[in-house]
Amino acid sequence: MANDQIATSAVWAPRVLSIVRIVVALIFLEHGTQKLLGFPFGERAGVDFGTLSWWAGLIELVTGALLVLGLFSRSAAFIASGEMAVGYWLAHAPRDFFPVNNGGDAAILYCFVFLYLVFSGPGPWSLDGILERRRR
Repeated sequence: MANDQIATSAVWAPRVLSIVRIVVALIFLEHGTQKLLGFPFGERAGVDFGTLSWWAGLIELVTGALLVLGLFSRSAAFIASGEMAVGYWLAHAPRDFFPVNNGGDAAILYCFVFLYLVFSGPGPWSLDGILERRRR
C-alpha cells in the first residue's frame, strides 16, 4: 500500500504544483489588473501613473501573466517574490508588527510561494515545461 501512495504522489505532486502556480498567479494578476486597469473595481482600482503602486501593479500584471502561462517562470517568480517582500516592508510592516493586524499576511504568503517556485520550477503544465520537453 505504501508503494501505491508513493507512486500516486510522484505522479500528482508535479501536477498539483502546476495547479497551485496557476491559481496563485491568477489571484496575483488580479491585483495588477485592479491597479492598472481598474478591474475588478475596488478601493485600489486605478492608481496614478508612475507611483509605487503603479509600478507594483505593472510587476503584478506582467509576472502574474507569465506565471499563469508558466513562461520564464523562475525569473518571474523571483521578481514577484521580491516585489512582495518590498511591498510588505514598505506598506504593511510600518502599520503594526503582526501581519494579521497590518494586512500583510497575503504579501508574506505570495512572497514565499513565489520564492518556492523559483526553486521548484513551474511544474509540467507550463510553457517552460513544454519548451524543455521539446529541447530533449
